[in-house]
Formats: sequence, C-alpha cells, structure tokens
Amino acid sequence: MNKLITIAKNTFVETLRQPVYAVIVATALLLFVISPSLSMYTMDDDNKLLREIGLSTLFLTSLFVAIFSASGAVSVEMENKTILTVLTKPVQRPIFLLAKFIGVVGAVALGHYLGTVALLMTIRHGVLSTASDTHDWTVLGSAITALAVTVLLSAFFNYAYDWKFTSTAIVISAILATFVLVFLALIDRDWQFNPAKNSINRLDVYGAILLFFAAVIIAALAVTISARFNMVVTLSACIGVFLLGLVSDYVFGRFAGTYLWARIGRFLVPNLQVFWISDAIYEGSTVPLKYILITASYAVCYAAGILALAVALFQRRQVG
Repeated sequence: MNKLITIAKNTFVETLRQPVYAVIVATALLLFVISPSLSMYTMDDDNKLLREIGLSTLFLTSLFVAIFSASGAVSVEMENKTILTVLTKPVQRPIFLLAKFIGVVGAVALGHYLGTVALLMTIRHGVLSTASDTHDWTVLGSAITALAVTVLLSAFFNYAYDWKFTSTAIVISAILATFVLVFLALIDRDWQFNPAKNSINRLDVYGAILLFFAAVIIAALAVTISARFNMVVTLSACIGVFLLGLVSDYVFGRFAGTYLWARIGRFLVPNLQVFWISDAIYEGSTVPLKYILITASYAVCYAAGILALAVALFQRRQVG
C-alpha cells in the first residue's frame, strides 16, 4: 500500500507539472469566459446553448487531460527507461499500473473540478441577450479577485520557495474556487444574502459529475494503450474510441439485434452517450439520483475491466 500511495502521489504531482496540463486547463477556462458571447443571438433560449457549450468544453478538457496525463505517466517513462528504477525496487507491475491510474485520475479530477466551478459561474452569469441585461458583478468580482490572488501567491511561492508556477497556480486556484463557489451559493447578483436565488442548477452539477465518470473511462483506456504504445498511438486510439462512444447507439445499437459485429462493438466500446444529458437540458427534464448511481457503476465496471486488460498486456512487456 505504501508503494501504491507513493507512486500515485508522484504521478499526480508530475502530471500537474507538465506544461500541457496547464495549457489545457487555462484554455478551457478561457473558453468558459468567452462562451456567453458565443451563445448569443440563437433565436431561442441562449442559456440552454450556453450550458451545452459549457458541458462540451468540460468534456473535451477532461478527455485531453486524461490522454496526455496517462501517456506522460506510462509511455514516456518506458521510453526514458525511468520505469526500470521503479520496477527494480521491487514494485509489482499491477501495483505500478494501478498507482499510475489513480494518480492520473486525481489530476483529471482536479482539472475537472476547476472546469466545473468555471461552468457553474458561467451559467450563473448567463447570456446578455438584450440591451437591458446587466453583468453579474458578483460573479465577475469573485473571478477577478480569485485570479489576482492566485497569480500573486503563485509568484510569491515561485520566488521564495522555487515552486513551479503553473502547478502551484492550479492548486491555489482550486482552493480559491471552493471559496468562490460557496460565496456564490449564498450571495445573489445584488450582493445580498439570498441562497434561494443563487442560480446554481442541480442538473448542471449532475451533468459535470457524469462527465467525470466518462473521463475516468478514458483515463483507464489511455493507461491501457500507453502501456504498450507511444503517445501518438494512445492519442489517436482514445480519440477514436471517444468519437465511437458518442455515437455508439447509432453505429452499434441499431444493428445489435441483427449482426454479430454490432453486438461485439456495443459490448467493447464504452457508450459515452449515457454520460451526456444534453436532451435533459433542452427538454427541461430532471435527472434522478438513481441514474447517477447506475452510470457510476457502469464507469467503475468498465474502468476495472480495461485496467485488468492493461495488467495482462503489461505483464509480458519488455521494459529493459
């Protein structure tokens, strides 16, 4: 257990220090900032489109964080031969892969949490559809304050203790995002204590949770593929499975009763449509807690199965 925790912690820290991790998270936050402008003038309900754009941004952010993190955690170590130092401790290969997966999921969870808070803040602000609409300065003031404090503290720790600026900024911003979220849940747009009108919808929270389950599946798949192939193959395969998973019912589901290949494809390819609640947003329907639990079980079972395959493939992999 000590080896598992140590490797997972090291993987988590090293993932946060990767420049690509900070670039993906920063790009996602920028997209959340400009998304209200992108969803204006739809001739329909602009805020519904805003929510869908936000969830799409969150989904793609977690996808790329999972792929690049898993590739850097496994395949890069094998290419650089640093894995030999770990496996000669000795550390059993299943423990090594499981620890890598836990570390990657932790990094994905941190980035996903930041994106979720940004999504809720964006939805809280809403779209300025008419000239009479005004900005929600409670949201804007909280965001600007959190950003300024993050930059100042990160710069201080980088100067005083030589901490890496990007990874420190991500951790600090996650801590401040929690305080901002609690503040916005209690204070309305008029700076009054009014929790009943905080404009935080439970459906948006459920949507973010479901997308995290999908990211866990992609992370498990990325760890499995990167245990045998390099980053380019891992990236291509994961994106291919991601796209197939989004149209699983159309590609495999409608032919499953007739063709064997469709039944096999429906069984092997994760059905990512179950994690996407765009229809519920547009129809205004609710998502029961039971559905969250069922999809969580599906994600855990699929991730466990794909990790078992990863262990089987990694057992005979020559790393020397």
